[in-house]
Amino acid sequence: MLKGLSHYDNLGSPRFFFELFQLLAQPAKHWTKKSINDYFYNRLIDDKVVFDGCLPLIESIGVITKDNHGSYKLHPTFKPLLKDEKSCADKLLEMIILAATKDTVFNSVFDESNISYDIVYHLIQVDFAAFDFKYSNFRNLLLSFGFLQLHPNPYIHKYTINSCYKHLFNKLLVKGTRHHNMSMDELKKILNHNEILGREAEKYVLDVEKTRLIAHPALGNIKIISDYDVSAGYDIISYETSISKGHDKFIEVKSYADEPNFHWSRKEIDVARIKKEQYYLYLVDRNQINNKLYAPLIIKNPYLHIIQNPVNWNSRIEEYYITKSK
Repeated sequence: MLKGLSHYDNLGSPRFFFELFQLLAQPAKHWTKKSINDYFYNRLIDDKVVFDGCLPLIESIGVITKDNHGSYKLHPTFKPLLKDEKSCADKLLEMIILAATKDTVFNSVFDESNISYDIVYHLIQVDFAAFDFKYSNFRNLLLSFGFLQLHPNPYIHKYTINSCYKHLFNKLLVKGTRHHNMSMDELKKILNHNEILGREAEKYVLDVEKTRLIAHPALGNIKIISDYDVSAGYDIISYETSISKGHDKFIEVKSYADEPNFHWSRKEIDVARIKKEQYYLYLVDRNQINNKLYAPLIIKNPYLHIIQNPVNWNSRIEEYYITKSK
């Protein structure tokens, strides 16, 4: 999809599409590619005078179809929305992103390596470098729809996901960014029963933290961030006390059955070493997760107590990272 659209200068904006859809909704009119181009010729809309990729984009995702006479028909979904530009734009954006999630280029843009979570501004971030130059027209489209915004801190060179569209990001993107480009073995690992229970353990710990900090004025900012930022080295951002001003508790959740055991990645260990007393391991027995009297095993500063001074823990190396020496 995006590869086929990459040579166009402009893929459109909400204002352009709203006016176009109103034209196409006129029952007595027959709008062809030529008559549409003639109508918008030399028009200035959102600082653009070229609209070469707009029709190919919405035709490729089924928003418009062409009859045997070359006249375009608008998808009936949009006709009830033509009194409100925002509603029309939101529906179109959802259809564009839904179609794009099936595209390998789009998935490489919203790859987990390009996405992170800003715990200060509480925003999902996307690296500038995620968008190759030849796909800058699609980036501009997402900016024009307000799905992407520049980071509020001008010294941080990242885009952010507009909070208004976070639900759309969660619905259409999160699952794909975590799973695409994986080998079959990796995909099976993600989808197996233990991984599902691991996600349940994260939600369980989130509830534990929100209950513990019920009086905190920023209760809504206690969040699972592993959906957006898998490279953070922890799963949940929280607060040490109900009077903490900023996030000062970073929780990695591990699920186990019977005896406590877990795999701890190099990244997680490094973050634990840096954050020291602010880093916690919550070990959750998945066999006890529905027991109201159960409390998870909590380890504060696990780098000290597991790596540096492992009194009650045993560890073994199961894997090496190896590169060829020069």
